Amino acid sequence: MSDGVAYKRLADLPGLVLSVGHFEAFSFDRHYHLDYHVGLVTAGVQRQCFNGKTVLLGPGCISLMPPGEIHDGVGEGGDAYTLKTFRLSRELLHSVVGELTDADGEPELAGMLLEDPALAGHLLRLHDALQLSTDASSLALQSEWLSLLYFLLARSRAIRPLAVKGALSALQWRRVRDYCLGHLAEKITLDELAALCGLGRFHFLRQFKLTVGMTPYAWLLRLRLEQACGLLARGRLSIADVAQGVGFYDQSHFNRAFRQAFGVAPSGY
Repeated sequence: MSDGVAYKRLADLPGLVLSVGHFEAFSFDRHYHLDYHVGLVTAGVQRQCFNGKTVLLGPGCISLMPPGEIHDGVGEGGDAYTLKTFRLSRELLHSVVGELTDADGEPELAGMLLEDPALAGHLLRLHDALQLSTDASSLALQSEWLSLLYFLLARSRAIRPLAVKGALSALQWRRVRDYCLGHLAEKITLDELAALCGLGRFHFLRQFKLTVGMTPYAWLLRLRLEQACGLLARGRLSIADVAQGVGFYDQSHFNRAFRQAFGVAPSGY
């Protein structure tokens, strides 16, 4: 395996840089960053030295490096490894942390290694989804991004867990439901739904889940699929028109979601 690294920037998430690197002969000398780094090894093991200690970063582990933390990195035993990273600017993290906690300012994050296979797996799936996406502002990715960042910072004790006060009011819930029904064929974002309730995005996510028992994305996806069933049953529209009419702009995505929900393709309904 030859050494190499690829970077991706997302227009919808300024301040975030993703990277995927494959390393064998290359080693990282002692260095530091001016932003925050979250590192995940998907194959092999990287040996890191920081803050006077040596750790092994392998699958199921998460490396957190705040600005200014001096560290290095090399394949354990000279073997190859694959490293995926989220690189977050201080400005981006500061703006998001304001939504995730009642405290103000930057998180008090120290360099550390977290052994948490479940959280590492979720972060890797988010990294892969962002790599493939051309729209990081979608409801699904916005929700996952905020939720995972919250769990990561809370798990590292960089922020205090947020106290969410109750569920959505009946008026707030009605506004969300009516808006989604009225704009089903359009792109619906987390920003729009939270604004309807006069809440920050993360507060809205937590209160919606308390109210409905599902995430906004899961609930909206089911609404779209249920509406699609009604349109298919009438038999007046093509499957492509039904998919577009309920907000699926990719027919293959519609087919997969429909089959997963109902056990049959739209053509068999």
